[in-house]
Amino acid sequence: MASGDVEDFIEQNRQLADSVEAFRSISESDKHWKSRREFILRNINDYEDPHLDHLLALSMVWANNVFLGCRYSADILEKARVMAEGIVVEDAPVFKTRDEIMQQQRK
Repeated sequence: MASGDVEDFIEQNRQLADSVEAFRSISESDKHWKSRREFILRNINDYEDPHLDHLLALSMVWANNVFLGCRYSADILEKARVMAEGIVVEDAPVFKTRDEIMQQQRK
């Protein structure tokens, strides 16, 4: 779903989009929320109640990894990455591990 496609989807599915807005955290920036909302909307049909919490958790895993550099188990992170395939995040931060920084300084 391209950015324009997401906006079209939201316009055509206003009730669903409004219910998804309730999942936004008060601390999320517009950029962070826009990407996480797209993640949720792309996958919501696969996670109807009572499994919606699982989708929301995976959306946070993906967003926290992309925007904050948080690490998770390889299996969980891979699942979130597959679910987010095609979501374009502009100006996403790049994170380096301590080991990568130390290795770079040794050169």
